[in-house]
Amino acid sequence: MTTNFESLIPSIEQRESGWMRIRERLAHPHQAPSRPSVTISRQYGCEGYLLAQRLKALLEEASGQPWGLFDKALVDKVASDESLSRQLLGHLGDESHAQDVLRTHFGHLTHDDAYAKLVKHLVQIAMAGCAVIVGRGGAVACQDLKNCFHFRLEGSFEFRTATLARRLEIPLAEAEKLVRTQSKLREKFISECLHADITSSRFYDAVFNNERQSVEAIAQACLRIVICGWPDKDFFRHVPLHLAAADRR
Repeated sequence: MTTNFESLIPSIEQRESGWMRIRERLAHPHQAPSRPSVTISRQYGCEGYLLAQRLKALLEEASGQPWGLFDKALVDKVASDESLSRQLLGHLGDESHAQDVLRTHFGHLTHDDAYAKLVKHLVQIAMAGCAVIVGRGGAVACQDLKNCFHFRLEGSFEFRTATLARRLEIPLAEAEKLVRTQSKLREKFISECLHADITSSRFYDAVFNNERQSVEAIAQACLRIVICGWPDKDFFRHVPLHLAAADRR
């Protein structure tokens, strides 16, 4: 029996309610201190969502704070649902600041009003911190936010098709067709909407070969980069022992 791609990811209702609980706990009448956020980009077929889940858990352990995970479905829903948008973004980053970021760096963002609205929400989410954002051009849209770290997963065509075939339980030939089609659509979408080459390494703090490194190894590497690069050394109060002795800039 084949597996639907969406079934590999927890239900949007589960992720939505989880983020709502986090926002309620973090809500504070005064300006919250700066917190880091992470974006994850990946070639189609790579294990981006699995990495996001594992990195989220590691970041929560190291910081002692809850983190939210935003993927395509949840960001799209936030942007399209006015009621949900108001609830989720009520305690997030300053909307006027987000608008300034977009006007300054993406004045020619896109002619697609829906995507422009989505990116505005994505920038607000990233600005608020404690967010792991998967896809949607997050690395490009949030490139100039000082609190963001950007990572990308890549792998050979053979690896990505084999991984997709295994996870979706579909024939290899079908997986190959999906990888070819979706890879082109994704790159075309970002190129047209953000006028950028999402595959360029200049957008990322690190690019990982998903074929040569496990999700666990990559997540640990990402965690170390975030911890070492975050200026507030008190934020990560529960740093794992193997990272505690690392040099931190």
